Amino acid sequence: MYPLFRDLLFRLNAETAHHFSLASLRLMEKSGLLRLLFPAAECISPVEVMGLKFPNRIGLAAGLDKEGNTIDALGRLGFGFIEIGTITPRPQAGNPKPRLFRLIEEESIINRMGFNNPGMEQGVLNVRGTRDYAGIIGFNIGKNKDTPNEKADDDYLQCLRAAYPVADYVTVNLSSPNTPGLRDLQNAESTAKLLATLKADQKLLQQQHGKYVPIAFKVAPDLADDHIDALAEVFLAGGLDGLIATNTTLSRVGVEHHPLHAQAGGLSGPPVKTLSTHVIRRFATRLQGRIPIIGVGGISSVADAREKLDAGATLLQIYTSFIYQGPPLVRDLVNIIG
Repeated sequence: MYPLFRDLLFRLNAETAHHFSLASLRLMEKSGLLRLLFPAAECISPVEVMGLKFPNRIGLAAGLDKEGNTIDALGRLGFGFIEIGTITPRPQAGNPKPRLFRLIEEESIINRMGFNNPGMEQGVLNVRGTRDYAGIIGFNIGKNKDTPNEKADDDYLQCLRAAYPVADYVTVNLSSPNTPGLRDLQNAESTAKLLATLKADQKLLQQQHGKYVPIAFKVAPDLADDHIDALAEVFLAGGLDGLIATNTTLSRVGVEHHPLHAQAGGLSGPPVKTLSTHVIRRFATRLQGRIPIIGVGGISSVADAREKLDAGATLLQIYTSFIYQGPPLVRDLVNIIG
């Protein structure tokens, strides 16, 4: 059924289709229809990562459920973990529209959404409203656009403290290309400072809430090898719990001839696969298994998923391929990769 549904969705503006599909999933979940279409699967291959027990290795990357209000419905499709956000301290409208573009022939997307989200207070309330999902919930956090980089630590701290009681893990987004200056925080010195600040607060929050919530950092696919090596040293020295590699790319290799290739924003889908896999492999070599890697970027098939695992990833996330292939891809990945 999904190809027919996708054809109907793709007749709509990309962002309109996004909101319509999530609203439809919520309605189907509330009515019980999703429960009939996707009965709960037996957890046959759980894996422990970052001290958490994941029902399977296949997760939904941040960016689809930005508000955290569709977790039950998305979870019904088989995801072992769902990462919501990116969510910032204060509500944020994001960049001017249009800001989401499909490159259909390449099964890719260019977006410059700009962290549009309802803010941490509402995001936490939405996650508290989750009723049935038994998987792992990640909280992807970022800074507000109008917060200068020298005060970014304050935004991330505020988000960490708000998300801590409801999140299973928290991801620090330093790598979106759609917030001006954000990627500057990926330099080794700034990253080390932020990591130290968050880890110190994590200890206090652990005592306060009686649980340990791991912290992951999400990096870009456009990092040079020497930059990867420097960050790996920072992550090891700072005690990072997990690494997500990678975010969207500024590169347009593979889509140079598409009419939309010059649109500003991050590119996701198959064209980012090689970049992402290289970053994963380089980090895995430097981290030597001491920090688990969640691999994301261009996973469109079981073969792509195995490539990421062979490169050094322990868990996987999809996003763009889910838009193009829908629930059947989730089913295949969970059943075969586990």
